[in-house]
Amino acid sequence: MATAKATGQVNAKRKPVFVKVEDLKPGTTGHTLIVKVVEATPVKTSFRPNRSRTLLSRPAPPARISECVVGGETGTIIFTARNEQVDLMTKGATVILRNSQIVMFKRSTMRLVVDKWGRMEVTEPAKFEVREDNNLSLVEYELVTVPDQGL
Repeated sequence: MATAKATGQVNAKRKPVFVKVEDLKPGTTGHTLIVKVVEATPVKTSFRPNRSRTLLSRPAPPARISECVVGGETGTIIFTARNEQVDLMTKGATVILRNSQIVMFKRSTMRLVVDKWGRMEVTEPAKFEVREDNNLSLVEYELVTVPDQGL
């Protein structure tokens, strides 16, 4: 087994590449965006006991989920906030979403999420106006299987 020598050099961090809301596509990851929260709606969650915690004395609290309409100058999309993310997503707040990804809701519409590998932070209010007439979450997609061409 080969061992690598430590060079003592620190890898330089890359500058984030900010994308616009209209550039988001189904199944893509690693997006960094600056968005304004247009509205935040809490979602009622049902309590499902976690099998691994049933042996412990206290059951896990139910997850807090909020569906938030967020947007920029090119459009809006629904952002699904979970647990402590819900506290950051207040109406009118400007938030930086780092390493966010697009997930398909009910296999047909896009939602923006930040999972455990991403980061969210509230920043100073943005100077742009949100374009609310271009909601990407209202566009329905259909999964199409392409037959193998036998290359």
